[in-house]
Amino acid sequence: MARRRNNPLALAALVTLFDEDRHPYDIAQTLKCRRHDQSMRLNFGSLYSVMKTLERNEYVEAVEVEREGRRPERTVYRITDDGVFEAQDWLADLVARPVKEYVGFEAALSLIGAMNPDDVIRLFRQRIGALKGDIAKLAAGRAAAAEAFNLPRLFLVEDEYVEALKQAELVFVENLLAELSTGIFPGLDQWREWATSRGSHAGEIPQEQLPDTSQRSPSTDLAHHHRNETTT
Repeated sequence: MARRRNNPLALAALVTLFDEDRHPYDIAQTLKCRRHDQSMRLNFGSLYSVMKTLERNEYVEAVEVEREGRRPERTVYRITDDGVFEAQDWLADLVARPVKEYVGFEAALSLIGAMNPDDVIRLFRQRIGALKGDIAKLAAGRAAAAEAFNLPRLFLVEDEYVEALKQAELVFVENLLAELSTGIFPGLDQWREWATSRGSHAGEIPQEQLPDTSQRSPSTDLAHHHRNETTT
């Protein structure tokens, strides 16, 4: 039976051990420094148990135990040949096989009929502004990082992917907004009547309750991140 691969922290830990042996605290700091916590959900609190599981599966092995002063002992791990194979095979599976990912905006679209379409139009305009801001920050941050630190494209390609997704979403939302705004969206009148009959009237969402999209996304400040990494 194939082993379940549902913890990205295990994969990230294995890849981090490719270049040198590390203890769990060093692994966590390296992952944070390389911004892997921006591209996957990493529960660093469970790292020690993850390393024990990897050791039990013979993907890593303990090579020494360090102790500095009164600090707790730190076990240094080395990746095994089986661990290298597992990491490569796991990565290959992730790269080659699309999987269903549950996205909040997709869920909202599936339930959007519960809102008044006039409110949806207003919110779509706000989302478009936020997307344009995110895209601009991503592009500027990537260009600044590449220029300041001469980074190969390889280390920025995941941010290109994020930007491409946001670009595609922007086009989709703009097109959908155009249909709603011009009234050519099929069934728009029935949608509005149904929403009104259910008690959902346009303008019921006060401006102060609208989401704040002015805050900077932490995934966009690439230059700041790479500057920190080069000084650590």
